[in-house]
Amino acid sequence: MSATPFAEVLASLTRQRGVLGSMVVSEADGIIVDSNLQIGVKGNVVAALAASLYRKARLSAAAAGLGTANFVQLEAESGRVCAIGRGDLLLVTVAESRANVGLIRVEMLRATPVLDQ
Repeated sequence: MSATPFAEVLASLTRQRGVLGSMVVSEADGIIVDSNLQIGVKGNVVAALAASLYRKARLSAAAAGLGTANFVQLEAESGRVCAIGRGDLLLVTVAESRANVGLIRVEMLRATPVLDQ
């Protein structure tokens, strides 16, 4: 089995402290294109949630005249979901609540060019 163009980036993100997994997701329908998730992470559910949140944030920011939404973060009791979009794809990271979201964001921003492939 050959590695996808996203495999290295996803593995790198998932190695960050407190990160439970990362995915490349279609913004239009929330379907996972590729993922690197720890056991127990509900990938399909998180992917659909992230795509919906990102799409709504992008449309709302544009309607408000704020431009393009670049980074969306959902912070919940038991963890975080972060998403960055490029074209029709999203880079999504699932992390524990104790994870350093600043470092995760920097790594996600560095990784976004892979979404252009």
